[in-house]
Amino acid sequence: MSSTIAIDAMGGDFGPQVTIPASLKCLAANPNLNIILVGDEGVLNGMLVDALAKYNDRLSVQHASQQVEMDEKPQSALRSKKDSSMRVAINLVRDGQAGACVSAGNTGALMAIARFVLKMIPGIDRPAIISTLPSTFGHTHILDLGANVDCTAEHLYQFAIMGEEVVKAVEGIAEPRIGLLNIGEEDMKGNEQVKAAAKLLESSSLNYIGYVEGNSINAGSVKVDLIVTDGFVGNVALKSIEGAAKLFSTKLKELFSKNIFTKLAAVVAYPVLKLFKESIDPRLYNGASFIGLRGLVIKSHGGADELAFLTAIQLAEIEIEQGVTRKISDKVAVTLENRG
Repeated sequence: MSSTIAIDAMGGDFGPQVTIPASLKCLAANPNLNIILVGDEGVLNGMLVDALAKYNDRLSVQHASQQVEMDEKPQSALRSKKDSSMRVAINLVRDGQAGACVSAGNTGALMAIARFVLKMIPGIDRPAIISTLPSTFGHTHILDLGANVDCTAEHLYQFAIMGEEVVKAVEGIAEPRIGLLNIGEEDMKGNEQVKAAAKLLESSSLNYIGYVEGNSINAGSVKVDLIVTDGFVGNVALKSIEGAAKLFSTKLKELFSKNIFTKLAAVVAYPVLKLFKESIDPRLYNGASFIGLRGLVIKSHGGADELAFLTAIQLAEIEIEQGVTRKISDKVAVTLENRG
């Protein structure tokens, strides 16, 4: 079964210098994959002379005369960039010519355009951003990571329903263990919004295991496959983890280069440090899914290199093959029917 992905080739900090080689590697690895590169055809065709001949039946270029800037306001991109590479790529998903869009462009603009063009799945109030982070148990999925700053208990409940289907599809887990992020595991802790969401989850058919604290994202004592929170808390948690990882890396380099003895220690420890770095390499966790929409949109980190962007494309491949949008839509319909 073939899959087609529309790539916003101009998006991100590096544009075609990253999106093109990553796309070509994915084509080489998967003979059932088709890719449409969206952007300035003059630029793209000039970089694809040999590739278009090699993958003539699986690789094509869709011209887009505009580009959304990384610092552009979402409403400006929505109103005045109707022929941007980002907008055209999402249009291809809407029109059924592609099963997913992958972009490293402006997150706010991507969400605004995707929501406007693709619309919401019936029964879902707001889209959410879900991604994966490394943990002592392998990795953990978490949502929302910034799409919704203010959420009601019902929104959190809907996030859990959608997130469960993503984890099922991507991980192959029949009943993902779902936790609600809180300041403690005790029932009396948390704000009213979180307490109300907990009641909804407790009365649902989801495999809800209760409150989990922030350490459960990476190193909790209990395995959790999906952590649910609002976009404000989720984004703060994500950026805090990124900052802690950078601090650890910087301090480690600083200490190992302090003197001749620490440099020798670094040489001895290098094989272990290399394995450690590879096991938590953020490039292998790149790609956040915008869920709740009537189509698949994958957001890559703006500063993604070739490997990181390749990881985002591979995530899109999995979600297309597993029919994530359809499964979320079906689950929401059943949930609404059961709730009357």
